[in-house]
Amino acid sequence: MEQLDALFHGFAVAMTWYNGMMMVVGLLLGIAIGVLPGLGGPNGVAILLPLTFSMPPTAAIIMLSCIYWGSLFAGAITSILFNIPGESSAVATTFDGYPLAQKGRAGEALTASFTGSFIGSFVGVLLITFLAPMVSKFALRFGPPEFFAVFLLTFCSFVGADSKTPSRTIISMMLGFGIAAIGMDTVSGQLRMTFGWYELLRGVDFLIVVIGLFGLGEILVTMEEGLAFDGKHAKINTRVVWETWKELPKYWLTLLRSSAIGCWMGITPGGATAASFMGYGIAQRFSPDRDKFGTGQVEGVIAPETAAHASGTAALLPMLALGIPGSATAAVLLGGLMIWGLQPGPLLFVEQKDFVWGLIASMYLGNLAGLFIVLSTVPLFAAILRIPFSIIAPVIIVVCAIGAYAVHSAMLDIWFMVLFGILGYILKKLSYPLAPLVLALVLGDKMESAFRQSMIGPKGGLAAFWSNPLVGTITTVALLMLFWPAIAFAWRKLKAMAGGREMAARQMPRP
Repeated sequence: MEQLDALFHGFAVAMTWYNGMMMVVGLLLGIAIGVLPGLGGPNGVAILLPLTFSMPPTAAIIMLSCIYWGSLFAGAITSILFNIPGESSAVATTFDGYPLAQKGRAGEALTASFTGSFIGSFVGVLLITFLAPMVSKFALRFGPPEFFAVFLLTFCSFVGADSKTPSRTIISMMLGFGIAAIGMDTVSGQLRMTFGWYELLRGVDFLIVVIGLFGLGEILVTMEEGLAFDGKHAKINTRVVWETWKELPKYWLTLLRSSAIGCWMGITPGGATAASFMGYGIAQRFSPDRDKFGTGQVEGVIAPETAAHASGTAALLPMLALGIPGSATAAVLLGGLMIWGLQPGPLLFVEQKDFVWGLIASMYLGNLAGLFIVLSTVPLFAAILRIPFSIIAPVIIVVCAIGAYAVHSAMLDIWFMVLFGILGYILKKLSYPLAPLVLALVLGDKMESAFRQSMIGPKGGLAAFWSNPLVGTITTVALLMLFWPAIAFAWRKLKAMAGGREMAARQMPRP
């Protein structure tokens, strides 16, 4: 009851005309940032942070958080329409979102994406509102072994879900781990695979690889196959939104499961990108249509978007309650709080009630407003597909180049984009999955650091991953998912052998 009273007070704070205006401005800026590859929520918030120094802290944090919500919403737009993730967390959305757009169902894919994002965020805000003390204590239990177990579970969910060609999934994943290892070793400080190039000291940026693999690679495949040189025609109207909403209730379990995964990954913190991949992999694992994933399934769009938005929202909980940022954007916001003279932690909820509960109320209002803004522009975004490919392809290449250059303002990054575009073309022609490569690239450094810290810790050795019930449960579930195809295959063989012996016993002549 105390939380509800504080929340209603927060709505009164957030709904003042000035805070409401900052909310809308933040959403529009976030949508523009999310559409542009190479920027993303953390960069957008960091770039615009100086503009808020003259604002009241409550209005400033509302505007910055709404920039983040808008970028998460909009990251799916280019993923679905052009196969270019506007946000790193939107990579998994390309797997089924882009095929849906190619089938003339762009409006359906965008509507499902935006709605899933709203539901995931709503669950995350509810978690912040009612479970802050309990969740904060739980987050403190995560050390290097727990982080490694979470990352292992993410990878194993992908390998376990691929019952047809797990070897190709593993090869793609190993390639991603190799690229992630380029640069400075985060534990020892030694240089790895830099070949004397000082430009490689910082490694190869994830966004550059993604822009090349998905953006340029898709264009090369399309040009080689001579397809899609005419614009795609899709019937986009308000009816599409309503029809998609009617279909969503049958995916209620996927929505709840992805929301739970996202909240967990946001609090621990695993990040929105890892949450989206895990949400997609587990949805595929438990879906009756798992073999159709990657060909244009609405469930394959809902799962990663719901998990990513839930993670992005839940990441603010440890930042507010403990002063521990759960994501890159939360880290930027934490810096803003320090500049404004606010100290995150348990006392923040006591000493700065207007600020905290005004921010939480703005999460409800901002996500609801963001949903209506992006849904109202679905016809505009989907109409882009009607432009002939011969016209839109050069524009996409220019946008990719700008996005790659914007990451570090380095010409070398554009050449890396071209290199990974060619690699993406080769892998697609050989039918190798790109998702495991991207996932390994995103989490490779973090997973390696967590593993090595676990090995040199006080409970060093593999026993560290079963040192307490929490990490032991996660590790065991991960290994079960990894070996599930082999277990299922052995079970089917045993059943077939038992059935064969029973049939042979029936056919034997009785004495």
